Amino acid sequence: ADTGFFYVTKKNPRTQTEKLSFRKYDPVVRKHVDFKEAKIK
Repeated sequence: ADTGFFYVTKKNPRTQTEKLSFRKYDPVVRKHVDFKEAKIK
């Protein structure tokens, strides 16, 4: 949703090589949106 809100989670890069993506709640737009893995800037 590009609101600037993000979740932090852990993953094992050796076993999970594909990018993480999950639907979670974004309080900025007050709905569930897709969160995709990205570098924290």
